[in-house]
Amino acid sequence: MNMPTTSRAELRAPAEWEPHAGALMAWPHNEDGGWGGKLPAAQAEIATIARTIARFEPVIMVAEPGTADDARRACGDAVTVIEHPVDDCWTRDTAPVFALDPTGTKVTGLDFTFNGWGGQFPHDKDNLLPARACEYLEVPRKPVDMVLEGGAVLTDGEGTLITTEECLLHPNRNPHMTRAEIESTLLAAYGAEKLIWLPYGLDGDDTTNGHVDLVAAYLAPAEVLLHTQPDTSRRNHARMEANKAVLQGATDARGRSFELVELHQQPHYTLDGDDVVTFSYTNYYLTEAAVIVPTSGTAEDELALARLRPVFPGREVIGVPAATLAWGGGGVHCVTQHIPRAR
Repeated sequence: MNMPTTSRAELRAPAEWEPHAGALMAWPHNEDGGWGGKLPAAQAEIATIARTIARFEPVIMVAEPGTADDARRACGDAVTVIEHPVDDCWTRDTAPVFALDPTGTKVTGLDFTFNGWGGQFPHDKDNLLPARACEYLEVPRKPVDMVLEGGAVLTDGEGTLITTEECLLHPNRNPHMTRAEIESTLLAAYGAEKLIWLPYGLDGDDTTNGHVDLVAAYLAPAEVLLHTQPDTSRRNHARMEANKAVLQGATDARGRSFELVELHQQPHYTLDGDDVVTFSYTNYYLTEAAVIVPTSGTAEDELALARLRPVFPGREVIGVPAATLAWGGGGVHCVTQHIPRAR
């Protein structure tokens, strides 16, 4: 199917709190792709996330051909399962970044190049997911000549983006582009005016090389949920203080100073003998009526959920197991891509 294209300048990537038409997810299926014996646990966590989101908005699950029946059995009738080749489940990074036209009546999928987080993992199938997703949703697709994962960028939908230098300037992404070229390309694609560069992601985040959605989340325009670490013995202390200092000294595209809501909890634990050091409570999925928050199975879960409940008045804060997904390098936000609802 040949889809029409839309001028990049005519698009705006909306904030995650703006109305959704649904969520796009993918079914993990390949033991050889990195999950090994943890694949059943990863599938169980994905299914729970999908079923939970489906209570509030439609969920489309993309499954590798031959695995759709397994996905349907695990996810239930409320989740729509379609078949298309995929490498893994990280749709925040592999699916299109969806944008709206100025009237808010048309959705377009921004198709960035996906290179497996700098060639670390198989990615040929996932790099084709935006084309299939746009075709299925019957929306135009706009290629963007740049390597980018959606988890590397936060947007307020009002002209301001937040990213990390650690990720976007990593030489395994766009070594042929200068910082200024990366910034201008990203702003043009998202329809934004200002990019704020935080220095760091989480310490030990070798998988995504410092994705911003593991350390921060936009709560509202000029309001950011920021992971900070008051324990000076923890390696993230200095890194998160540096991020905090940047936001405290910055204004957004409309000249507003940032209000910061700090979240200290960031559990470290062992899973089947492997240390997990990049679990993140900022890596949640937002719906109109609920916030789906990853949990680690540690004592810090309830502290984090209690911290988040007053932050989201009017929304149910729901914890879902994600200890295995964190072992794989991500969380709830990483395995979901919101689809904005057109007017």
